[in-house]
Amino acid sequence: MDYVKTDLLVIGAGSGGLSVASGAAQMGADVTLLEGGRMGGDCLNYGCVPSKSLLAAGKAAQAHRGGAAFGVTPGAPEVDFAAAQRHVADVIDQIAPHDSVERFEALGVRVIQEYGHFVSPSEVEAGNCLISARRIVIATGSSPLVPPIPGLIEVPYLTNETVFDLRERPGHLLIIGGGPIGIELAQAHRRLGCEVTVIEGARALGQDDTEMAGIVLDALREEGVQIEEHAMAAQVRQRDGAVEVEVTDGRVFEGSHLLIAVGRKANVERLNLEAAGIEATGAGVAVNASLRSSNRRVYAIGDAAGGMQFTHVAGYHAGLVIRSALFGLPVKARTSHLPRATYSDPELAQIGLTEQEARDRHGVTLKVMRVPYAENDRARAERQTEGMIKLMVVEGRPVGVSIVGQQAGELIALWSMVMAHGLRLSAVAGMVAPYPTYAELNKRVAGAFFSPRLFESPTVKRVVRLVQRWLP
Repeated sequence: MDYVKTDLLVIGAGSGGLSVASGAAQMGADVTLLEGGRMGGDCLNYGCVPSKSLLAAGKAAQAHRGGAAFGVTPGAPEVDFAAAQRHVADVIDQIAPHDSVERFEALGVRVIQEYGHFVSPSEVEAGNCLISARRIVIATGSSPLVPPIPGLIEVPYLTNETVFDLRERPGHLLIIGGGPIGIELAQAHRRLGCEVTVIEGARALGQDDTEMAGIVLDALREEGVQIEEHAMAAQVRQRDGAVEVEVTDGRVFEGSHLLIAVGRKANVERLNLEAAGIEATGAGVAVNASLRSSNRRVYAIGDAAGGMQFTHVAGYHAGLVIRSALFGLPVKARTSHLPRATYSDPELAQIGLTEQEARDRHGVTLKVMRVPYAENDRARAERQTEGMIKLMVVEGRPVGVSIVGQQAGELIALWSMVMAHGLRLSAVAGMVAPYPTYAELNKRVAGAFFSPRLFESPTVKRVVRLVQRWLP
C-alpha cells in the first residue's frame, strides 16, 4: 500500500471540495483530493448545471407560445426532446474541464480517484493508498433521498441523477415532491411537451413565503402543470405499463414515468466516521460554528455539514475553512446573509426571514414593504409584470427579503451584501440603478420604508415651509 503524507486532505470533488483544494494549493499547501465518482460532483453533473440548462431549453420553447403581446404570431414549438437533453450534456461538457483532474493536477493538487474512509483520527484509506493528513475536509455532498414508499422498490423511478439521461420524452411525468427540484423539473418538462403532475405531501415550496410561492405555483398551473398538495404518497405500483401513485386519501395518479424529488441526504455512510471520532446526526456531520467536527482535525462543509444545501453555501464554507486550516484564523459560519433561489419562471428568491418568520420573531416592531413588478418600467417593457419584492425591516435594517419574478435570483444578491455587512436601508435607497432595470425594484422597496416619513410627516412639511420663507 502506498503511503501519502499531506497538509490538507479534501474528501469529495464537488464545488466546495474543489474550491478548498484549488485555493489551498495555490497558497502553497500540500493538498490531496479524493473523488471516487465524477469530478464536479452533483452540481455539475446532476444538479445546478443540468437543471438550469433544461430550464433554458424549456424557456426557449415557451417563447414560441407567448409572442402575441409583442406582435409576434404565437405557435406551438417543435421540440426535439433528445436534442434538448444533448444541449444539457453539452453545457456540462463545456464546464467539465474547469473541474477536471488535469486542471487540478496542474494546480499542484494530488488527485486520487478513489472513495476514501477513515481508519484513524488523522488517516484515510483510499484504494491502495493510506493518507495521513494534518487537516481533513469532508466535502462529500449529498444524494437524492428515496423515501420508503410501499412498492417503490419494485417500480422503475428517476432521480435528479438519472432524469437527464432520458432521450425519449416522457408522456406523463409524475413527480413526488414539490420542493425546488420538483418544481423546476416540472416546469422544464411541461414546457418541453410533457404532461406533468406534482404530488406533494404538504405544501409545495413549503419552505418559502406562502404568498410568494403561490405566485409561482399559479404560474405553473396556468401552463398546465397539475400540482396536488397535501397528497402524501402511500403506495406506488406498475399496471399495464403505467406507473400509479396512490395517496393517503385514496386518489390515484397515473403516468408514464416517475421522478422522486423529496429531498437529499448527506453522503457520509461510507466514510467510517466512528474510526476518526467524528459525530454525525441524521442531517450529516455535526459541526460547530467554525465548521469543525468533534475531531478538531476534521472539517465538514456544504451538504455534508447538514445545513443549507446549496452550491454557493459550499463555496462560502470553503473560504472559511481555508482561512482556518491554512492560517489558523478564527472563523464563524453564518446563515443570515445566505440567499436561496428557485429558478422557475417566475423565479423565487429568499434571504433571511420570510414574512411569517419575521412576524413571529419581531412582532409589532416589524415593518413590511411591498413593491409589485407591475410598477417597474423594465418589467412593463418586457411583459414580465407578474411578481413582487417584499422587504422585512426592523429598526431600519432588513431582516429578510422575498422576491418573486423575473431575475429574482439576480436581484437577491444585493441584499446578501447588505445583510452580510449589516448595512442600513439608507444604503440601498441612496444607490443609483441604471434606468430601466429590474434593479430599480431594490431601490424602490428600500425607498418605500422612508416615503411615509418624508411625504406624510407634518413635521417635514412645516420645516419645508419654514425654510422656503427664509431662502433668498
